[in-house]
Amino acid sequence: MLPLRPALLLLLLAGLRSAHGQADVKLVAEGDSLMELGRAQKASDRYTQAIALAPKAAYYTARARAWYALDRMDRMLLDCEAALKLDSLHPGANLLRAQYAYRSEDHPTTVRRATTALEHGAQGDQRRLALLLRGQARAELKDHRAAVEDLREGLGTRTDELDAMRALARSLDALGDHAASLTVLEQLCAVQPEDIGNWTNRGYELAALGRFDEALTIYGEALALDKDEPTVLSNRAWALLKLGRQDEALSDVERSLKSYPANPYALRTRALLYVAKGQREKACADLELARIIGGVDDVLQLITEHCAGIAPKR
Repeated sequence: MLPLRPALLLLLLAGLRSAHGQADVKLVAEGDSLMELGRAQKASDRYTQAIALAPKAAYYTARARAWYALDRMDRMLLDCEAALKLDSLHPGANLLRAQYAYRSEDHPTTVRRATTALEHGAQGDQRRLALLLRGQARAELKDHRAAVEDLREGLGTRTDELDAMRALARSLDALGDHAASLTVLEQLCAVQPEDIGNWTNRGYELAALGRFDEALTIYGEALALDKDEPTVLSNRAWALLKLGRQDEALSDVERSLKSYPANPYALRTRALLYVAKGQREKACADLELARIIGGVDDVLQLITEHCAGIAPKR
């Protein structure tokens, strides 16, 4: 048998590499199509075949996505690790690690991994998801201004990312932008009208804007879903108090405290109703309990104003 000429040998090797390259690309494309059809297990098989031909970071990441969809977090983490060993800045692998971190309530890691994905090539849906994950994690970390920037960019005009919308509404509220928070909550009520929390928070923002009559209407929508929900009753009592409807306010706040006796906001409302009735000892008992529970900014001021000379009950 005659030996192959060097040039011919190089052409043959190039042809084999090209065939392998075409095969692995085709397998990954088939896997991607299967993922779009919701057939993650079949997709993982295609990705496995592609990895056998060419162990690339992108292929390990693709298979990790399939494992994530199948809730196989052990295998997902192994594939992400393999991808990141080959390319520590791979946006898809970092995004998957951000998703896992957020799922595990590891918010600092979520921010770090999502930032890496964003800074190193995440595009399209990957970029949108990275922004939403980072925004929600920043909201949990109380970095509200940065959270709002991420969430607004990630959401755009979409109204189908409900968790991100709720996080945006919370961060806007924390920044004191009640009008903007109200706009988001109005959208949430439109797309998810069966969620009592959306209506409750919408009423709260209206009350924060001093629009108490409108807040009452919205609290009515919430109570139509659950007539005994204690937070809604407490919030409605506050609005009624502000409108001077003290008997109705007392009825609501008593109902609220019956099922949620440790609500400091309800205790403050009832305390102010007691003050209006001249029942300072009862008022101060409620304010002292609200102080112990914590969370209401003006309780100490109210104690100073109304409870001088009244010893707290033991």
